[in-house]
Amino acid sequence: MAIIQTIRDKAAWIIIAAIALALIAFIVQDAFSGRGGGLFSGQSTTLGKIDGTKVDYIEFEKKLAQAEANYTASGQPVDENTRQQIRESLWNEYVENAVLDKEMDKLGFELSDKEKSDIIYGANPPQQLRQQFTNEQGVYDVNAAYNAIKSLKKGSNEYNSFWGQFVPALAKQRIREKFVGMIAKSYYVPKWLIEKRNADNSQVSSISYVNIPYITISDSTIKVTDADIQKYIDERKEAFKQEKSRGIEYVMVNAAPSAADSAEVLARVEKLRDSFATTSDVKSFLVRENSQTAYYDGNISRKEIKIEKIDSIVKTPVGGVYGPYLDGGSYTLARVISATQWPDSVKIRHILIGTSTQDPRTGEFVPIRLDSTAQRIADSVELAIRGGASFDTLCRKYSDDGNKETGGVYENVVTGRMVAEFNNFIFGNPTGTKGVVKTQFGYHYVEILSQKGSSPAYNIAYFTQPVYPSELTTNTAHQLASTFAAESRNKQQFEDNIKKQGLNKFNAYDIAPLEANIPGIGTSRELVRWVYNDAKLGDVANQPFFIGDKYIVPILVNSYEKGTISVERARPMLEARIRNQKKAEQIVQKVGTPASLEAITTAMNQPVQQLDSIQFSSPYIPNLGNESRLMGAAFNKNYQGKVSDPIFGEIGVYYIKVNSISALPGVGLDVKTQQQMAAQQAQRMGYLVIETLKRAADITDNRYKFY
Repeated sequence: MAIIQTIRDKAAWIIIAAIALALIAFIVQDAFSGRGGGLFSGQSTTLGKIDGTKVDYIEFEKKLAQAEANYTASGQPVDENTRQQIRESLWNEYVENAVLDKEMDKLGFELSDKEKSDIIYGANPPQQLRQQFTNEQGVYDVNAAYNAIKSLKKGSNEYNSFWGQFVPALAKQRIREKFVGMIAKSYYVPKWLIEKRNADNSQVSSISYVNIPYITISDSTIKVTDADIQKYIDERKEAFKQEKSRGIEYVMVNAAPSAADSAEVLARVEKLRDSFATTSDVKSFLVRENSQTAYYDGNISRKEIKIEKIDSIVKTPVGGVYGPYLDGGSYTLARVISATQWPDSVKIRHILIGTSTQDPRTGEFVPIRLDSTAQRIADSVELAIRGGASFDTLCRKYSDDGNKETGGVYENVVTGRMVAEFNNFIFGNPTGTKGVVKTQFGYHYVEILSQKGSSPAYNIAYFTQPVYPSELTTNTAHQLASTFAAESRNKQQFEDNIKKQGLNKFNAYDIAPLEANIPGIGTSRELVRWVYNDAKLGDVANQPFFIGDKYIVPILVNSYEKGTISVERARPMLEARIRNQKKAEQIVQKVGTPASLEAITTAMNQPVQQLDSIQFSSPYIPNLGNESRLMGAAFNKNYQGKVSDPIFGEIGVYYIKVNSISALPGVGLDVKTQQQMAAQQAQRMGYLVIETLKRAADITDNRYKFY
């Protein structure tokens, strides 16, 4: 079904604005009815700044609206999560343009007229143009593209879209490719470096060591002060940068359907069981009784029915009803309308003469051709093919399906994927059958090319009623949450009421300004906006937020700005590490200057141990794990035959003696192969440079104030 439902009206190519917008999702049209007038009442419309360049909210919204329109026009639904992804991509486009344009201007990157022409008419034209102007021999027809583009009238929307938006966007992309290519070509790994790396990776070390674990000193004897943590941070500021974030604690009041709500729906479905079993018009019954599942009047192979109760359902006699049963939050009745033996898959080809297309945004069908006209064309196509005309030629000329350029062929089609009338024709008739099938999309001239396998197929009608919370359930939950919010106006009251009412407290401590989905809560920009734009530390929301099937009452418990992490926030991650450092100092003081590993054993009561196969190429040491300092010391020739300096490891202080360092033969690929592999990775370097430029840019992001 999904294949047929993606059929689009393929109008003449001259509507080239659609081509341009399909490629460049974020190009804004000049003529746009924006959301600007009177919206802000004096409030700044600056969405952000990138290296001093302002990004205007109204302009950004125009491009965002166009990008969303492109998504829906291509058949992709736009929900809140998708909208957030589009918004993020558009912002990244602004950032990249700001940082790259400056660099490329500085370096003198530009495109000649010849290069611009090559983008459109050269050996590698844009995919949209290639698809539109590929001839019957599968070759890009440059002359056809040239003539069509030349025919655009100056000043028309199509002309402005193509030359004002599409081509400049392609030119900008080509300049960017030059920049990335330049960086990639500058990346080179010399032979000596590969040989050195191979030699290092081949090394194997044998050591004797003593480990004095940190746990030999009690935690209670070591105090970690705020000054200790601040000093640690100050010495490593780059490692302790933080982004703007907020944290909340919250209580959650469940508003999901109660047992009584479920029982009420079950009783209603049971009452309709006999009527559903005896009705002669299943489709009308489902519509009349508000079933949440529409009737698919076609057989579907048992292999393709992916529901939990299917084994029980197919054992029900034809005409019988199974259920009610609970399926995904809905009570369901399943009536077996018919059972037969059908192929598992088919290969077909078809020509669609469309009468309507489905709007991806609304799901409504939009007329594109009179029914009588479509039927006449379909009859003519059928007559021409009977007379020996080429199917492929007629398909390319008349079909409104998206696969017209490939001869209208669909391979390995399984049951239930096409609209019911189409499904029943291609599975219910033998190989070689040809004919016209009428569906809500139009008239299809269909030929069944082959069929594979055979298995039972069933026509099953489902009556489903979701279990929704009753008004009483919703009102009760809302009243509980609202009362809690009203009586919890500060942190102390919030905590006291949790204990008093026996509620559970949850938290979300790292909410970013543009967060869409909050772990444990769900998607709610409304809650995030409250956190950033309305709440101050210690504030409890005046009213609960209804998210999914629950009411949330939050309190803002932390607020962090972009910059260096605070001592309070750093303590959980640094306290143990700094405590171990202090323990290490005590251990070193106690050990003193040992003459041998055996002397350390006597002083600290820890045994001398042996490791004979530490490999330089491995990040882990057998039995010890990731001890990078110990790894480095194990290959230090200065420690051969004598006790090392103390090594502060992850689990304790180590003293080692290197017994031997040897090399394994034949480690690594040959040098030439490794150089070739490095060259293949060079393209990535160009994009890493772009990311580095973005990180170095001075960016102020105020989007959270608007979305």
